[in-house]
Amino acid sequence: MKSHMYRAAIVAAVLGLGGLSQAAASEIKVLSAGAFKQVVLALVPDFEKQTGHKVVVDNGTVGELKKRIEDGETFDVVAITPGMVDEFIAAGKVAPGSKQLLASVGVGVVVKEGAPKPDISTVEAFKKALLAAKTVAYIDPKSGGSSGIYFDKLLEKLGIADQVRAKAKLKNGGYVADLIVSGEAELGVHQISEIVPVKGVTLVGPLPKEIQNSTVYAAGLSATAKDKEAAQEFFKYLSGPDAGRVLKSRGMDQVS
Repeated sequence: MKSHMYRAAIVAAVLGLGGLSQAAASEIKVLSAGAFKQVVLALVPDFEKQTGHKVVVDNGTVGELKKRIEDGETFDVVAITPGMVDEFIAAGKVAPGSKQLLASVGVGVVVKEGAPKPDISTVEAFKKALLAAKTVAYIDPKSGGSSGIYFDKLLEKLGIADQVRAKAKLKNGGYVADLIVSGEAELGVHQISEIVPVKGVTLVGPLPKEIQNSTVYAAGLSATAKDKEAAQEFFKYLSGPDAGRVLKSRGMDQVS
């Protein structure tokens, strides 16, 4: 009789602990800009297994997320450009002192798998490749995507803006490489981490160093996070060793 009571007490204790564990789990909302989304999504499964927390990831361009947060959208962690994190801190949206640099990624050139790789080893060669291509795809600058804004301004500096814009295929967010896979564009320009995951394309290489533009991503903790401890856990995970391995596999470099 006593043994039955003892076993019942153990079962009750285990169930009670399970209930506490379940109650302690939180949902963490992460807003991620552009290229960093794939990194966040790759890290989520292991983080959820280790902590029991659930991570919900929502993505957008830097411009889109800026407007959404300014309009009052709630979040727990944001992964975006360092300058934007600073703006959110100043506006009271991100907790002061929580800014953390995460990664950097350069801009590259993409063509369809099996297609000849154009020479982009020098600035002059890159210009010739752009002019020779029948169509050139890149992120629509109006969408707020950093690579599209940079590349469009670069075309002006290179003196070929009119020629390239006339045959441009603009992508309003997402993967520029999708337009290469579908055959809508012959050559694409996008962040390297947005090219690497796409099947059916080939990364020709990064832009020449003289005109390369690296986008740096940083994270910030919401000033009004629902569960600050849980948000802090994921915040730290974004800059840990697991994140470093994921970044490398996706053409990005970890920074601190």
